[in-house]
Formats: sequence, structure tokens, C-alpha cells
Amino acid sequence: MSHIEIIELHRYYPDGIKRIIGRGGQSYIGVVNESTVLKYPTIPGTTSNLQVESQLLEILGNHPRIIGSKGLTDDGLLLEYAVNGDLNSYIAANPGTSLDQRLQWCRQAAEAVEYLHKKRVIHCDINLRNLLLDKNLDLKLADFQGMHKSCDGDVLLDGLSRECTKSFLPRAHGDYADVKTDLFALGSAIYFIMMGHEVFPDLDSNEDEEEIERRFRSSQFPIDPQGCSAITNKCWTQEYGSSQEVVDDITAVQKTMASTLSIGQEG
Repeated sequence: MSHIEIIELHRYYPDGIKRIIGRGGQSYIGVVNESTVLKYPTIPGTTSNLQVESQLLEILGNHPRIIGSKGLTDDGLLLEYAVNGDLNSYIAANPGTSLDQRLQWCRQAAEAVEYLHKKRVIHCDINLRNLLLDKNLDLKLADFQGMHKSCDGDVLLDGLSRECTKSFLPRAHGDYADVKTDLFALGSAIYFIMMGHEVFPDLDSNEDEEEIERRFRSSQFPIDPQGCSAITNKCWTQEYGSSQEVVDDITAVQKTMASTLSIGQEG
């Protein structure tokens, strides 16, 4: 009989933490004040992944679509507090969110990805739990455990994060990541934003991993009618050369929707 070791994690609160508002992967998120949170390791002293995240955020600098870094401390990484939480939770709690708002989030997500790609950063884990909302419900991309690449494509920094099953572009080497693997994941995120649920809601990300990969490999992509269906399909079929093309297509959809609404009101 094999031996299974069970590690029980006990919550702890570094100095200045008022409460814990989240846990993801190997980290807790604790509130410092109304504008700042601390991302710190679930096991004290294991901060290597946070060091990579701090470096990637330093490379990215300030941008309205990227969560702001306030520096690495002995306890963890100080970050901007996105007070409206993650997009996954927000959509679940607000299923009646307007089409206009959903399209804005889609465009903002694509803008975030376009910016980091210009900096030669690959996120490697684009999903709704890493898309956060500030006080104005504007989107900010977070959780940077991906890659920084050189102009020649060499990996300079790697936090070893990779996409979840329903956002993962099937490829020969699972550790490989580039612009197109991010765009594939962006397609799944846009689908979720527009539809209110993940791709293949009939399948479980863990239990049905092989079937999800089989569908993606055989191009059996979701065909649900939604305002960005052509865009999500182009992300999944790797027809986009850059995130800017995604931004442009979403902007075109927004303009079409606004024009249609205007004509309807005039009528």
C-alpha cells in the first residue's frame, strides 16, 4: 500500500495583515489597507515564486490594465488592491451583467495581453481568476508567474506557471509557451466573459482532461452564438498574429453594437 503524505496548512498573518481575502496556488492574499494587499507564501519562507512575479511586474512597469506592484518585502509582494475581486466571482454573482460591460472587459483583457507581449512577457495562465476588477469595474491582469523572453525568443525568466486545461493550447512540449499559447487562453477567457461559463461546461477540468484536450486537438471548439464568437474561434485556431488584432476586432464589435443600438433608438 502506497504511503500518502498529507500536509495541513495553517493560516498565518504577517504583521499588518487585517484579513485574508484569497488563496491561490502557493500564496495567500491578505489586506493591508484599502489600496494595498500582500501576496505571501502559504508556507513561510518559500518566496521564490513571488520573487519571479516581482521581477516580471518590474519589467512591465505601470499600466492601467496590469495590477500594480508596490515592492517585495521580507513577508511577500505588496500589490494594488482590486476591491471588486476576480472576474470569475463577479460574473457568477452578477449573471445579468450587460453586454456592453462584457465587451469592455473582453477589450480590456486583450489590451492587457497586448501590453505584456510588447514587453516580451508571456503570462502563461490567462483565466478569469487572474482578471481582477478595481473600484470602477475596470479590468487588471494579475498573477504573473509566466515567462520573460529575449528578442531572439530565449527564456530569460520563468515562473513555471502554465494554463489550466480549458485554456491550454495542445502542443508537443507542454512547457513551451509563446504569444499564440497566450492568445488561445485569451480566447477561452473571452468565451467565459461573453457566455457566463467556461468552455465545455459538461466536462470537468481535472477528471475530463483527456477529453478536453482531444476536442481542442480535433478543433471541436464551442460554437455557441455570442458577440465575440468569431474572435474566440480565431484565438483557438491560431489565426491571430498579435493581441492588437484581437483588440481591433473587439473594438469593431463594440462599434457595431453601438451603431445597431443607435439605429434601434431612432426607429
